[in-house]
Amino acid sequence: MFSKIKILLATFFSLAVISACGDSGDSDKPINVGFIPSENMEEVAKNAQPLVEMLSKDLGREVQPFIATDYTGIVEAFRAGRLDIGFLSPAAYVMAKNEADVKVILKAERHGKSVFYAAIITRTDSGIEDLADFKDKSFSFGDALSTSGHIFPKKVFLDKQINPSTDFKNVIYSGGHDATVLAVLNKKVDGGATFSNDTQGNDGAWTQFLKPEEASQIKAIAYSDPIPADNICISKNISPEMGEKITKAFVDLGKTVEGKKLIQTLYRIDAFVPATDGDYESVRDAFKIAGIDLQKELQKK
Repeated sequence: MFSKIKILLATFFSLAVISACGDSGDSDKPINVGFIPSENMEEVAKNAQPLVEMLSKDLGREVQPFIATDYTGIVEAFRAGRLDIGFLSPAAYVMAKNEADVKVILKAERHGKSVFYAAIITRTDSGIEDLADFKDKSFSFGDALSTSGHIFPKKVFLDKQINPSTDFKNVIYSGGHDATVLAVLNKKVDGGATFSNDTQGNDGAWTQFLKPEEASQIKAIAYSDPIPADNICISKNISPEMGEKITKAFVDLGKTVEGKKLIQTLYRIDAFVPATDGDYESVRDAFKIAGIDLQKELQKK
């Protein structure tokens, strides 16, 4: 499967170099959709394919998927004019807006809410009871541009005068929420940062990616402030007419049994609701407080 994904990525970028994508009136050009790697690439690729096929039918155009290797990969693809639509984390959206002037059209809704949280987790037998106990311990963040896996958790620590860069014994970047949860479960690190859809510990990455008996070994000791949900963005080159069709196609997914199943399987989304750029001001503020430079993160690519 991984070799197929590498071929898909290579094919996507070679085609993109030949001709820029976008809805410039050419109905023969495919619509390119980018997917963030919230878990391993193979799983995202498998779950994305049925959605790609449904979108192609709804839009009346060929739709090609692009599975990014990391969050900045989606931003870079938008900046290079190689994407028409993209699933973005809140933090990746802020960067994409800054670098490629993308337009956010929709945000995810789960259990009737369009917000989620960052959770600081550890094992129940770790002896860690509060954030201060992480000093001189090992810790796993996710992707550097993960909102709940890095940006907001870092803010949570800094708000308590704890600097992960200097106060932790070791910091790793796992690359995904599933990897972070497994690192904590298997005692590779003392704690980690990941997402949660509530602040009671009932619906977090550890309950989604682990078996019940494994999830019971994980506890959350802190949660962030509410974070505006992950979203769908379109390129600045998309025409208003096509933008409306894309918006309707995604909204309609949450209204049918088949559509709900697809977005649930892909990113555990129940429906999509309207979003605006102003919804993400708290994410911009979190970047500043966490001391993360948008431009430098992209230059690392």
